[in-house]
Amino acid sequence: MRQILQSLRDGETFLADVPVPTASGNSVVVQTVATVVSAGTERMLVEFGRASWLEKARSQPDKVRQVLERVRANGLSATLESVRSKLAQPVPLGYCQAGIIVAVGPGAGRFAVGDRVVTNGPHAQFVKVPSTLVARVPEGVTLEAAAFTPLAAIALQGLRLAAPTLGETIVVYGLGLIGLLTVQLARASGCRVIGIDMSAERLALAELAGATAINAADGDLAVTRVLELTGNIGADAVLLTLSTQSDEPVHHAAQMSRKRGRLVLVGVAGLSLSRDDFYRKELSFQVSCSYGPGRYDPTHEEAGIDYPLPFVRWTEGRNFDAVLGLMRDGSVNPLPLVTHRFPLAEAKQAYEVVAGSEPSLAIVLSYGEPTAHELLPSIQRTTRTATGGRTRVGVIGAGNYASRVLIPAFKAAGAVLESVASAGGVSASIAATSHEIGRVVSNARDLLADADIDTVVIATRHDSHAKWVCDALDAGKNVYVEKPLALTLEELERVQHAAMRASGLLCIGFNRRFAPLMLSLKNVIEGRGVPTINILVNSGAIPPDHWAHDGMVGGGRIVGEACHFIDAAQQLANSRIVGIQVSTSRGSDGRPIDDLALIQLRFENSAIASIQYLASGHASFPKERIEVFVGGIVARVDNWRRLEVFGRSGSQRSSRQDKGANALPLAFVRAIHGVGPIPIDLSVQLDVSRWSIIAQQLAHDGGGSVSDEASTA
Repeated sequence: MRQILQSLRDGETFLADVPVPTASGNSVVVQTVATVVSAGTERMLVEFGRASWLEKARSQPDKVRQVLERVRANGLSATLESVRSKLAQPVPLGYCQAGIIVAVGPGAGRFAVGDRVVTNGPHAQFVKVPSTLVARVPEGVTLEAAAFTPLAAIALQGLRLAAPTLGETIVVYGLGLIGLLTVQLARASGCRVIGIDMSAERLALAELAGATAINAADGDLAVTRVLELTGNIGADAVLLTLSTQSDEPVHHAAQMSRKRGRLVLVGVAGLSLSRDDFYRKELSFQVSCSYGPGRYDPTHEEAGIDYPLPFVRWTEGRNFDAVLGLMRDGSVNPLPLVTHRFPLAEAKQAYEVVAGSEPSLAIVLSYGEPTAHELLPSIQRTTRTATGGRTRVGVIGAGNYASRVLIPAFKAAGAVLESVASAGGVSASIAATSHEIGRVVSNARDLLADADIDTVVIATRHDSHAKWVCDALDAGKNVYVEKPLALTLEELERVQHAAMRASGLLCIGFNRRFAPLMLSLKNVIEGRGVPTINILVNSGAIPPDHWAHDGMVGGGRIVGEACHFIDAAQQLANSRIVGIQVSTSRGSDGRPIDDLALIQLRFENSAIASIQYLASGHASFPKERIEVFVGGIVARVDNWRRLEVFGRSGSQRSSRQDKGANALPLAFVRAIHGVGPIPIDLSVQLDVSRWSIIAQQLAHDGGGSVSDEASTA
């Protein structure tokens, strides 16, 4: 299929070949009939991409500060590589899509194949979306009109926050696409509406919808005009539906409001607020969030768990339904706002209009019927050629780490990258283009069924690792899986059974074992006695709603990341773990915080290790530090750039950070061909994984300890 992508590096907008996604879970797959270009959001992305590096930096000063902090901590080359990688990843455009359902996941039973629906899917011939962001289009509403629903839902959510009542005066400040839809919704609510903008064409459209128009170019006169129209009372509510860095619109909105009036920011505006504006009138001010409650909540959007209607009357999905009902009744009609229509094949021209000076408002893309080759769940990019005895690899998951680190590492190790799979197909298509991978698929099972693939690399979200490992091993493949191996002891047991009966090799991505400075550290402490190990991890905070914190998806940060350091401690101790104690901090709600944790390990040879895994530090401080006290010396590895030895010679410096990300895949490929040992013994992989799961469970419970006897009982 074809999908519109945009490069953040140079602003190029292009049509990419992407495999048709497959339905799963609570998702549906929709064949697109029409999409609407969001002039505000998408123009901003195009302009950002086309900007110079200096202009990009000026527009995002917070990001610049983060980059400088990373340079201090990780070095210039590693930071530049990370920044270039992020900018090299094209992004899908669009979020207003309407079409026909062609496939339904098992958890999306309220929809059926053939339903006419609207979604927040991107500009693509087929989209895969969770069912909570899908709404049926009622009879009498065209799919072209329905495609405006997400934009109208943004307008509706802003209006709901303004809480209009019958007969009130509402000012809509900014008459772009969302502003003009807001005008229609406010009129449908029985309100008197005043529209403010600088464009004569948009002011005319507002008047056509029943609003009184005021030209914003009049400045303070616009405020005077609103006061005159309201008998010097002022507007009951002002919705700011514009995009500007100026503070002036908020100041004017406050001036034209009545005492105890309501201001709602739906778009973007400068927020250097004047206290006097708000104090004297006791004004309220809110910022509206997209389509409504549920937006950006993965439990609602991805897991499909809806908020109960009696307690959350208007979720984002129910706002979609409300908009469609108003379209059916004729209260809202977005079609007069359309200024341009393009077929998908002319998408590039459409975005030239978006970014250019030609006047435009709503731009609609039409899709027609896809050709036969555009209906396939896979794309063959190159013809297979004989490669002798080289390892043939299929990659499941094509996120940033897979594309930036794992795929290049396996290519450097001499493997042939045959196929790459991702659920939506977009990230896999981007990775295939960047790394010259022969085939792109949206159904990972195609990789397992491919007899030419002997090795599978798994880089999906954590909750799917154990399942894919078992399936790949049972399919006779060698398996390299990014950590963690499993999230529960039950999953780990299934993996163990699969590994014991499998003909292929299994390797977890515990790459710190193969970092050059880790190998040097091992040599320094070798034969000096039983070590005491201290590992400090400045892990960095991630949002509380990030999937890594979700016990069902990411498993938690200990099992998902701190497992690296449990493994590193095991390697340095060179002994089996026999006991663990975990202590955690607690949040203001009294709940344990798993990324503010102290993990203490005891080993069979009497070695001990302490791992401080902390998300409360600053990015300018080194992320990882390992100290080993043994035999009268102290050896310290600082952020994989420097090894210092106190008490004897052996210090080293590295010009760049190297965590072993290339060395481990190389060792794995060599082991597959029998020219080297298995990189990490299977029993060690299983044991470290078991203790990582136990550590996560203890952290979840607020801390505690487990001995080897208790963990195996």
